[in-house]
Amino acid sequence: MASILVTGGTGFIGTALCDLLREKGHTVLILSRIKTDNPNTFYWNLEEHYIDPEAIIKADYIIHLAGEGIADKRWTKERKHLLIRSRVDSANLLFEKVKELHPNLKGFISASGIGYYGSTTSEKIYNENDVANRDFVSAICKVWEKAANQFNKINIRTVILRTGVVLSREGGALEKFSQSIKLGVGATLGSGEQYIPWIHLEDLCNMYLEAIENEEIQGIYNAVAPDHLTNKSLTKIIANKLKKPLWLPNIPAFVIKLILGKMAAIILEGSRVSSEKIMATGFKFKYPNIREALDN
Repeated sequence: MASILVTGGTGFIGTALCDLLREKGHTVLILSRIKTDNPNTFYWNLEEHYIDPEAIIKADYIIHLAGEGIADKRWTKERKHLLIRSRVDSANLLFEKVKELHPNLKGFISASGIGYYGSTTSEKIYNENDVANRDFVSAICKVWEKAANQFNKINIRTVILRTGVVLSREGGALEKFSQSIKLGVGATLGSGEQYIPWIHLEDLCNMYLEAIENEEIQGIYNAVAPDHLTNKSLTKIIANKLKKPLWLPNIPAFVIKLILGKMAAIILEGSRVSSEKIMATGFKFKYPNIREALDN
């Protein structure tokens, strides 16, 4: 069994992933900005350019999930800087400390996002070989992945998971999708024709586990379910599951743009993303389609 250092280990995805890793017998080490007496929790501080050296020395693998939520707040100039810095500076700091301390690190697994392909709605199905778009989220993903790929240069197996919209029973995107529907005021957003590449939280955690345990997995993979669906179809399926009517017209795009500003693009646009590469490794989705995911 391995010792796995996780950044962002107390977040939505991190909490579930750490539980799974422990369940499988791995030792989980967590980086925290708060000093504690927990022997498996280690202090780090980006402003101080500091990571407890013991955390790096003990780690067989590093999973890098840390990063401010893309859709949590409006994109002010300061917020944009923080979104990039929380991902890139943290990855750079991890890389510097690994080079400095020379641990016996076997792998570096980093999150990224399907936003790499851009906020655009088209008939194209994007795969890992496609180039990055030029919008803000694409730019974040591009520099995020560049920071992660530094580990390749020092011969450490590197895996990047470009993650779609994560669905779970509690928290995450599904809770936000469902709130207005539960209140009887659900509606399709914009045209409703934009695709939502999604993944069940359990499948995502299993993918990280597979990236640890399967040494053949290396490089970039899309972490999305093989089931393609639009905002319109997802809204209808959720309403049907909740036995709630959908009687309101689509919420116009301009209204969403007034509320969210430029961030509206990640809601109003979206194309299909391929999961073929990860499935070619032998990975099997427990929830390959949206109805099975929502039943769970």
